[in-house]
Amino acid sequence: MTGVPASAAGGTGRRPVPGAKLGAAAVNQASLWNIANILTMIRLVLVPGFVVLLLADGGYDPAWRAWAWAAFAVAMITDIFDGHLARTYNLVTDFGKIADPIADKAIMGSALICLSWLGDLPWWVTGVILGRELGITLMRFWVIRYGVIPASRGGKLKTLAQGTAVGMYVLALTGALATMRFWVMAIAVVLTVVTGLDYIRQAVVLRRQGLAEERAAERAAR
Repeated sequence: MTGVPASAAGGTGRRPVPGAKLGAAAVNQASLWNIANILTMIRLVLVPGFVVLLLADGGYDPAWRAWAWAAFAVAMITDIFDGHLARTYNLVTDFGKIADPIADKAIMGSALICLSWLGDLPWWVTGVILGRELGITLMRFWVIRYGVIPASRGGKLKTLAQGTAVGMYVLALTGALATMRFWVMAIAVVLTVVTGLDYIRQAVVLRRQGLAEERAAERAAR
């Protein structure tokens, strides 16, 4: 759903053109139960189900691992579409702003921790990825008064590499594919570190600019 009908809000009552972007007034009318938030909630619900499937029968049954991969893949697909739909059709809500990143980190974090617990993935890899995600999240709050650091192309590539690598580790692969997933994960770790350092650089620059503007405003007010 996209929100309160126009007739109920004192508008014209005419239906929006299918596929058209909603106007600014629709932003205020965006319902909690819109398609973007529903996809986010599906991803949250998938997390415990994914963990159960991955750890079923000791965590080494290829069939259960295939089902776990399917749940992980659905979660990754919803992650792609919910943000796109929210931005395109002005379905951004406070719930979505909070729940979307929580859902992202929950599915990825649970996968990494379970894989390390099963012995498939070194704990240091899990530590690097989760440490980076937590650190960048805290850093965003640190500079939020000065502005928002947008997601970069490198960050999006990092997310794709992480999702691909973790998905390959969830599956019970052998032979050449098992070797390939090692290198995909290596690329994901490198991108995780490099993009993390770039976000730190952007945060430092943004904070310096913000402080300089505050000082200039204070001098102008005297």
